[in-house]
Amino acid sequence: MCKVKILFLCTGNSCRSQMAEGWARALKGDRIDAYSAGIETHGLNPDAVKVMAEAGVDISRQRSKNVRDLMGIPFDYVVTVCSHADQTCPTFPGDAKKVHVGFDDPPKLARQARTPEEALTCYRRVRDEIRAFVETLPESLETAGK
Repeated sequence: MCKVKILFLCTGNSCRSQMAEGWARALKGDRIDAYSAGIETHGLNPDAVKVMAEAGVDISRQRSKNVRDLMGIPFDYVVTVCSHADQTCPTFPGDAKKVHVGFDDPPKLARQARTPEEALTCYRRVRDEIRAFVETLPESLETAGK
């Protein structure tokens, strides 16, 4: 059986798309060939690494990648996980279907936190929302593709 190639795309490839790639590898690695990238590269967010580790998924060896570096990969789906990436997503060669599934930005949410623990709560909520979405893959994409 051929794995479905999915690119998770966000603005900086530091948090949401990295979490999605980690969850896809951990939960669906037998069915999904997962990648992540950003319109820009902002480096891997240490709080994203921390909350994913709490959930048993190690993303510490992933790196922030620019979408331009992955243009030669024949993706089946490009999943934008933030509105900026959805609006600025480049056109991919081949038959890649673009699907937008937006998630809140944990660093932005965490700015309102009064303590470091409260900030991590923002990351945990988004982590869990991304996990719930990834658990529906790849079937949910088959009906959502544009």
